[in-house]
Amino acid sequence: MGTVLDYLKEYGDYALAEKPFSEVDSLILSQFSYLKFDEMVSGRQTGQNAGVTGTVAVSLEEMFGHEKYDSLYGDERYRRDNTALFLGMYGSRRFHDTKIINYVNQIDLDTEMQFSAVTILLPGGMVYVAFRGTDETIVGWKEDLNLAFSEPVPGQRLSVEYLNQTAETFAGAFCVGGHSKGGNLAVYASMNCREDVRARIVTIYDHDGPGFRPEVKEQGAYAEIVDRIRKTVPRSSLVGMLLYSEGEYEVVESRTVGLAQHNPYTWLVREDSFQIVKDIRTGRKFMDEALNQWILSLSQEEMHTFVDTFYQVILASETDNLIDLTANWTKSLHGIRMAIKEIEPETEKVIRQILRALLEVISTNIKERNSTGRSEHSLH
Repeated sequence: MGTVLDYLKEYGDYALAEKPFSEVDSLILSQFSYLKFDEMVSGRQTGQNAGVTGTVAVSLEEMFGHEKYDSLYGDERYRRDNTALFLGMYGSRRFHDTKIINYVNQIDLDTEMQFSAVTILLPGGMVYVAFRGTDETIVGWKEDLNLAFSEPVPGQRLSVEYLNQTAETFAGAFCVGGHSKGGNLAVYASMNCREDVRARIVTIYDHDGPGFRPEVKEQGAYAEIVDRIRKTVPRSSLVGMLLYSEGEYEVVESRTVGLAQHNPYTWLVREDSFQIVKDIRTGRKFMDEALNQWILSLSQEEMHTFVDTFYQVILASETDNLIDLTANWTKSLHGIRMAIKEIEPETEKVIRQILRALLEVISTNIKERNSTGRSEHSLH
């Protein structure tokens, strides 16, 4: 068994016409969307609203030979793996002739938005619309927390605009996908885009992306697309099971443990497919269910208080990205501790009540699980 990088080495010589596009290929493209294409498409911003860049395609060949080639790997967290991913695609027959169009990357601190997407033109004519997941910016993680609210976050609104606009730049059927928040955006955009655009979507790939509150799905055309969603999560999934209570999913084995499994480069591939296991680990699944139950039990006001307070505490680290936050951990931690002391007594009281509610949910679920276990045992 290996990873997506090993898959590229093993099956990169197969054209898409020889070996059909798979969920492993989708994860590769979802991770590819995390690369920083800004320097490659500078000066080509022609769209409005979602900032679609127009129809000038940029090839992997052009990127590789670009004077700002190194800027592709601006996210230091995954520089080594992302470099191997790009070079693996570039050096393969399967992906070498890939081109990108309609790249957009927007970050807005005022509206707490981090949004990026790119349309990937694959050899043979297949089109894949990829939404980037959470990047290294703090505001990106704040927007993730905002997904717990009933109202759509700015990134979700832009995903719909992007899909409607970019679908006008090419003809025919296409696929949509993304990892983490990108998976959430892929599903959200697909169930809220124009009907004529939705009819052209073949498959929606959701790689460990969070779900939605029930009312959000009811407001969109979720029932129309659910059969086209291919959701994959790692064995210890947390992010991908947030607000996810219905629908099918496949569980992928990982070479690591815990929350680190959210990293796509840890997902295991056997030959040309994911290494699938029966289900999420029992302990992790129990905690996921408890967390979802807790989130849905809170009022919107309580959720806003919790999320906003948590965000303000993190901002006290005086950094706008996770790389600096972890690199200067001692300094960041000092700022966070000081911020906690400055929380207003009333707000602190609400936070404590909210956290107490979470502990009560966990405690109740433990008792119910133990009671069910004893009952089942008595029947044998």
